[in-house]
Amino acid sequence: MENLTPVITIKNLIKVYDATLVLNDINLEFYAGQITGYIGPNGAGKSTTLKILIGMLEDFKGEVSVLGFDVRKDAMEIKKRIGYVPENAMLYEVLTPMEYLLFVGRLYQMEDYIIEKRATELLSILGLKEVLDKRMNTFSKGMKQKVLLIAGMIHNPEIIFLDEPLSGLDANAVILVKEILAKLKEAGKTIIYSSHIMEVVEKLSDRIVIINKGQVVADGTFTALKENASSLSLEGIFSTLTGNSEEDQSLSNEFVSVLASR
Repeated sequence: MENLTPVITIKNLIKVYDATLVLNDINLEFYAGQITGYIGPNGAGKSTTLKILIGMLEDFKGEVSVLGFDVRKDAMEIKKRIGYVPENAMLYEVLTPMEYLLFVGRLYQMEDYIIEKRATELLSILGLKEVLDKRMNTFSKGMKQKVLLIAGMIHNPEIIFLDEPLSGLDANAVILVKEILAKLKEAGKTIIYSSHIMEVVEKLSDRIVIINKGQVVADGTFTALKENASSLSLEGIFSTLTGNSEEDQSLSNEFVSVLASR
């Protein structure tokens, strides 16, 4: 990667919330055509990092650039070029998928005919063709997640940030989304993928970054991480590096003990 220009650069990133150090001197670079799994325990700083990268948070120390733009000075330029799929977003559920995607596409200054054509095709691919004109207030979580996936990518962004993108999807949809992400990678897209589903992160990612207590504790391919750890699974590596293995064992024993008590 030394000879490539990074599309995202993070230098000495520090973020404090109410006197609590959330991100502690993060230094990372991300490259085009790379899927990076960005994982860590709850409260480790994953979501905070993503919010800074997409221009939602400006109050931080350090330097962060996306596609050559400073996230503090050029947040709007960055937002035009990236896609973001959150785990739980507020959809306008009184709208239909088509109405919602028209709304999103217009924010990106897309022509209506392009939005309608692309939305119809993408909704069909994800199995929502029959409900593209139905109100979303009756949709399941999985159906809403599919609409969010399309909304985050309809403008064909250069970088895609995914926060638990498979949440609520059935097995077939999960397989399809994984195939879609692989194709996007082949097309040169940069994908940063945050999830608690270790098996998916392990199989999907070219590179895995593990963050714990606001610091990067591992960064490399899954093969490299295995070589430097005593576990053959990402779940085992994660538990070891984040210090949860012994605590989890103790809590699981306690849980079973309570169930067995009279």
